This record gives sequence, structure tokens and C-alpha cells, in this order.
Amino acid sequence: MNIKNNYPARLIAGGLIMVFLTGFSTLTIFGQKAGEWPSFHGSDRTNKSSETGLLKEWPQNGPPLVQTISGLGEGYASVAIAGGLIFTAGTANKQPYALAYDIQGKLVWKKPNGAAWSTTASWAISYTGVRSTPTYDDGVVYHLGEMGRLAAFKARTGEELWSRDLRKDFEAGNPEYGYSESVLVDGEYLFVRPAGKKGYYVCLEKATGKLVWANTDFQGKEGYASAIVHDFGGYRQMIGASSKYFFGLDTKTGRTLWRVEFGNGYELNNTDAIARNEYVFLSTGYGKGSMLVRLKPSGNGFTAEKVWESGLMDNHHGGVLLHEGYLYGAGANSRGWFCLDLMTGKQMWNSPGKGSLTFADGMLYLYDEKGTVRLVKASPEKFEVAGEFKVPDGGGGPYWAHPVVCGGRLYLRHSNKLFVYDISEKK
Repeated sequence: MNIKNNYPARLIAGGLIMVFLTGFSTLTIFGQKAGEWPSFHGSDRTNKSSETGLLKEWPQNGPPLVQTISGLGEGYASVAIAGGLIFTAGTANKQPYALAYDIQGKLVWKKPNGAAWSTTASWAISYTGVRSTPTYDDGVVYHLGEMGRLAAFKARTGEELWSRDLRKDFEAGNPEYGYSESVLVDGEYLFVRPAGKKGYYVCLEKATGKLVWANTDFQGKEGYASAIVHDFGGYRQMIGASSKYFFGLDTKTGRTLWRVEFGNGYELNNTDAIARNEYVFLSTGYGKGSMLVRLKPSGNGFTAEKVWESGLMDNHHGGVLLHEGYLYGAGANSRGWFCLDLMTGKQMWNSPGKGSLTFADGMLYLYDEKGTVRLVKASPEKFEVAGEFKVPDGGGGPYWAHPVVCGGRLYLRHSNKLFVYDISEKK
């Protein structure tokens, strides 16, 4: 294990334990405000909104389209919503930008963030554009650019507070498909994956960008999944992925607590892990499938024991979510939308389609990569559609940006445009 640890001395003197108990337990997972969605898949990264009072069935042509925001640029970044603002990112004229709009759709600020990713691969030319969704925390927006420029902006004005070139600082190569991670903020710290020789995963002070620790245990190609935080077995751990492994790191020190080899033939791990107590669910595309592991305490860490593994729900990059003991998401080679029993991997149902999803008020919002949205009850009993509609064309490329439900509205991005639908139940 290789750790470069630069924890400031002030954390050591006078109550280290108290600092960590307070500092690392303040992730907005425990305090997301109503009407806000401050980061990719929400503050707790479960991709489940706590909103209620939403339509359980849509009209024939879908819910009313109340707003269209244009000028986002190319990209697959979703939206973060907090403090009365909508944050996203896009690439225009080969320049990536972090963007902020007010709730009425008016542009508040637009700031460049590093260089654009490009490719000569014929199959990927239409995949250009920003991938990382901004993260909002305590009046600041953090965004990772396509080529590894990480920047912090004042949420209200867009004033840049600090930036780091991750490729330069941590000796990272050119990512095959650009940096895609949506950075994780937990308490006073920010976690990000440079995938470099001097830091595969690193922890930074969110206020300054200063290095706290760097883990170099995982070398080679980058992963594309975003991290989650999970408390279990006496550790607060960050669970992330490389191209070949999923793993848990101690958020305090960066030490590797466990790892499990799980990846596909293309070395593209794109889907975030899901953690529940001692269990961690993993999924990866291109025919590999999904797996549930159980974390068993061992020495100063854990061993990850396989509970089950299946070729079903080999998720590409649309995400998987857990609700009341059942997993929902799409498969790539295994094809279709799936519901699987978390503890056994048993298939409960399967229906044609492939894309991204989110959850709110007992319902799944399935956003097919061809642009059709379906409202489906989150139940293992059957796949039951309660409405569907086709999202307008917002530009080139597939419909890959993940949907968001916030403030009684459904946010759906396609390339240069963000479409906003009213899904609130009228009293």
C-alpha cells in the first residue's frame, strides 16, 4: 500500500477524534434541503429523491413541458440544484464551461474549465462534451473538467476560488474518454480520482484544494464511476472504482480497506457502487454483469466475500438504484431494464430498453438513451408503465445525461438543451 499523507498538524493536536466525527459526518446526505439536489445522484448518492406529491400517472402526451433552457453546449453532465440555482456544464467551440442558471432558466454565469477531450476513434466522435456533473456544497460549486482541471467557484457569482491540474499534479495520462467523475464532498474534504502515478485517488481540502492524502495502490487505466461514502465496521469509507477493481478507502487516511477484482474486457467501470450495511453491490457493462459482496472484518480492514454473481444487469453507465431490497437498472449485453433481488440476484422482471434512471415518490423515471421517458412503479411485482413520452431533440449524440427530480420538476438534458417538466400533483 502506498499512501502520501499530508494531514495538517492542527488535526492532530487537541481532539483528533472529535474533528473526524464532526468533519466527516457532515455530508449533506443527512441534511439535504427540500427542493435541492446538490450533486450527482443527490447528496447521499443513492439517486433517490425524498419528494412527495408527484404524479403517479402521466397524461397521454406526458407531463407539461414548462421550460427549455438552451445553450448548454455539448455534453452528458446532469444538473445539480441548490441555493435557487441550477448548475451543469457543457462544451462550446471546443471549450468546456461550468454553468449556472436561475430557476427561471436565465444564465447567471459561465466559466471556462480547462481543455476539451477529443478522439479520433470513429465510434466515439459523437461522444464529445463534458461528462462531470458539478457538486454544490456550502455556497461553492466544484467541477472537474474533461481533461482533469478541477476548479472551485463561488456559487452565486462564478468567481474562481482555486483550481488544480490533476494530470500535471499527480502525473496522470490522457483519459481514454475524458474525466467523467462527479467529485464527492464530505465535510471539509473533497475526493477525486486523478488516476495518476502520484495519486490514483486523492483527498483535498475543499476550501483550498490542498492535498490531504494520496492513494497510489491502483495504477493503470482510469475508472469512470463516481465515489460514494459508507459507514461500516468502524470506518467511514469512500467506495470507488478503477478500470479493474472496486475498493474501499479510509476517508481519514486514504488507506485501502478492501478491494475486489471486478471489471469487463474493455476495462471500463462506469457504474457507482451501492452499499447497504455490510453488503456492496457492483455492476459493470459489456457482458460482465453484476455482483454482491459482503464485507467481513479482517485485520485492519475487510475481505470482500462474493455472495452472488450474475451476467444480468451489466450496467453500461446509466446507473443502478436500490429500493426496499430490490435493484433497478438497465443491462447492456444482457439487454433491458431489470429488477433484481439484492440478496439473491434473482430476476424479478425484465423489459426492453436501456438508459439512465432516478427515483421519487415510489416511482422510477426511466430515461432511455433514444429519448423516451417512462414512469414505472418501483415494485418487484411487475414492470408497469404509468406514462411515457418522447423528449425533444436537443442536439447530437445519445440521451445519456441522468434525469433529476427536484422541486416538483423533472429535469432531462439532451446535449445543448435542458428540458423541464412539471410532474407535481395538482391539489
